[in-house]
Amino acid sequence: MAHPKTLIEFMELYPTEDACRQVIFEHRWPDGFVCPRCGHQRAWYLRARGLYECACCHHQGSLTAGTILARTRTDLRTWFLAIWLLASTKKAPSAAELSRQLGVTAKTAWLMRRKVTHAMARRRGEPRLRGIVELDEGFLVAGGCERRVAGAASATRRWSPSRRSTLPAAAWAAPTCSW
Repeated sequence: MAHPKTLIEFMELYPTEDACRQVIFEHRWPDGFVCPRCGHQRAWYLRARGLYECACCHHQGSLTAGTILARTRTDLRTWFLAIWLLASTKKAPSAAELSRQLGVTAKTAWLMRRKVTHAMARRRGEPRLRGIVELDEGFLVAGGCERRVAGAASATRRWSPSRRSTLPAAAWAAPTCSW
C-alpha cells in the first residue's frame, strides 16, 4: 500500500473508521485471522465490543492489542491522521498543534505524539546506516562536537539547494568527544 503524499490522498485512502480497521486487519493477519492462543484460523467478530473471538478456544482479542493503539478511545482515523502528520512533515508538529489539527484535548495529543515518536525511534540492536548516505537537506552536528569526516570539511555540513550532500555512514556514528 502506498503512503499518501497529500492530505487529500490520505482522506481518500482512509475515508471511514471501518476502512482503518480493515487496513489494520490486513496488516496484522495478511493470510486471515489466526488466534494468538491456539492458532485456529476461524473467528467471529463481536461488533458490540469490537473484539474477535476464536471459534475453537473462545479467546477474545482486540485488533489493536499489542500496538500503540491498544485501549484507546480515540478514533482510529484520528490516530492514522496523527501518525501521517508526524511521519510526513519535516518538522513534526507540537502536541498543541496536533491538538488543534485533530480536534482532541492537549493531553490526548501529547500522549499520541509521544507514542508515535517512540514507535518510530531506532531500537537497540537495529542496524545503523552504512556506506554512502545521501542528504537532500539539513545539517549534521555530531553531539555538539565538531568532528572531521572523510570527504567532508567538518561534522557540520550545511545544505545548499544547488547540491546534494553525500556523507560516509561513519558520519552518523556517535561522536568521540571528551566532556
